[in-house]
Amino acid sequence: MGLFGETSKMSETGNDEQMDVGSVVEAVSADHSFGAPLYVVESMCMRCGENVCLSPRLGTTRFLLTLIPHFRKVLLSAFECPHCGERNNEVQFAGEIQPRGCSYRLEVSAGDDKMFDRQVVKSESATIKIPELDFEIPPEAQRGSLSTVEGILARAADELSALQEERRTVDPKTAEAIDQFLSKLRACAKADSSFTFILDDPAGNSFIENPHAPSPDPCLHIKFYERTPEQQAALGYLSNSSQTGQPERDHPPSTAAIPHGAIGAAAGHRAIAQSNSTDISDNLFRYTAPEEVMTFPSTCGACMKLCETRMFVTKIPYFQEVIVMASTCDDCGYRNSELKPGGAIPKKGKKIILSVRNIADLSRDVIKSDTAGVKIPELDLELAGGTLGGMVTTVEGLVTQIKESLARVHGFTFGDSLDESKKNKWREFGSRLTKLLSLEEPWTLILDDELANSFISPVTDDIKDDHQLTYEEYERSWEQNEELGLNDIDTSSADGAYESTETTKLP
Repeated sequence: MGLFGETSKMSETGNDEQMDVGSVVEAVSADHSFGAPLYVVESMCMRCGENVCLSPRLGTTRFLLTLIPHFRKVLLSAFECPHCGERNNEVQFAGEIQPRGCSYRLEVSAGDDKMFDRQVVKSESATIKIPELDFEIPPEAQRGSLSTVEGILARAADELSALQEERRTVDPKTAEAIDQFLSKLRACAKADSSFTFILDDPAGNSFIENPHAPSPDPCLHIKFYERTPEQQAALGYLSNSSQTGQPERDHPPSTAAIPHGAIGAAAGHRAIAQSNSTDISDNLFRYTAPEEVMTFPSTCGACMKLCETRMFVTKIPYFQEVIVMASTCDDCGYRNSELKPGGAIPKKGKKIILSVRNIADLSRDVIKSDTAGVKIPELDLELAGGTLGGMVTTVEGLVTQIKESLARVHGFTFGDSLDESKKNKWREFGSRLTKLLSLEEPWTLILDDELANSFISPVTDDIKDDHQLTYEEYERSWEQNEELGLNDIDTSSADGAYESTETTKLP
C-alpha cells in the first residue's frame, strides 16, 4: 500500500470532497454501518516512488468499510499506480479478535480444478502452510487478503520469482534451488499434484469456503483451539504485568474452604443446568460449604494477569462425575466457566439418540463435550467434534448455537460471490433449522462422543422408562484412539506402583 497524502470522500453526486488523513481515520473508525462511503487517499507508489496525482480512477488508494454478511466487519483497501502498473489490495478486520484461534486444513487432490476456486479470507495474523513442499507463508509475508486458493499460490509464486534474475547473478545456487521449488509450487497451483493447504489464524478471523455447506466437506477440516501466551502477545494482549508498569498482585490464597455468601451448592446446580456462564461464575464464587469448592491461583485468558479460579466437583445423575471450573479477573472483568469430565477415560465411545417430539424435549439438559459430534438426520446436518466446543445447555439452546455457528463459520453465505441457487439452498436450510424449534414434525438429535463425556437428561425418574432417549456404546477404532492420543499412553509404571502399594497394605 502506498504512503498517504491528501484525502477525499466520494459524495453522492460522484464528486470528491477533500479531507485530511486524520478525518478519514476517524470516519473509518466510527462508521460501522453496512454501505459506508468510499474514502479516497492520494498515495505514493512504493515501487516507482512517484507521488501520483489524484484522479477519478487511477493513482489512489481507496478504503471501504463493509460487512461480509454472517462473517466479519472488514476494511477493504485497494491501490493502483498508473506509472508502473503496481496494484495491490488488503483486507483488515474492523471487528473483534475471536475467543479462540482457528485452523483450516484443505486436502487438495490432483486434477480437482474446482478446489482452487474456493474463496479464502486471510487475516494479517494468519499463517499458510503446505507440508508437502515444506512451505510456509508467515503473517508478515502476505498481509490480510481476500482471494482464492489459486490466487494465494499464484501470488506466492510471483513474489518468489520477482528477484530471480538478480539472484542468478549474485547467488546462482540459491536461484537454482528456488527455480526447482517454483516448479513444484506451480505444479500444485495447476492441480498437477496433490497437496494440503493449511490456514492457521490465532485471531480466529480467517476462513476457507465450504461449497457443500451446511453439509460437511470431507476435504475440509476445521479446528478451534486456545491461544498460547506467545500468540496472545503477538496479537497485542499483555503477556505479563511488567508490560503495564504495574506491580504484580500477590497470589490469591490457594487454600480451599473460602466461604462466599450463604446459598450453598443448590444454586451452583441450578446455574449448571441453565448453562449460563456468568451465573455459574457468580454462584461458584458465593459458596459457603468449605468442602465443596477449591480455590487456586491462575492466569486470566484475556489480560494474562493473575486471577482466581474455583473448582467444584459434582455428580450428575445417570451420567458421571464432572468438574466445574469458574474464573473471574478483577483487572479486566473477564469471566469464564468450563465443565470437564472427571474420573477415568471410558473404554468405549457413546452415541446418544433423542427423538424430539414435544416442547418438554426442547428443555432437556444437554452436556456436549469438546469431542462430541452432532447429527440431525432430517436435515442431513453433521457437525464434527470440536465445532461448537464444550457446552452445558438445553436441546433448544444447542439448535440455536448450531444456527449461529454455521452463520459465523460459513462466512460467504449470502455474499455477492454466491450464485442464486446456493443462496436459495442456504435460505431453505436456515428455514428448516428454525422449524425444528416449532416442532411441526418430530426430529432426531444424535450426540456421538468418542470419549462418552456427553449427556442428555431423561424426563423420567428411571432412565430406562424414557423411551425417546437411547444410548449406544461402541468400540473406538485405532484411528480414533490415535487422534485422541490414547495409543501412546503407557500406564504400566503407575499400575505397578499402585499394585505394590496395595500389596503393602495387605496384612
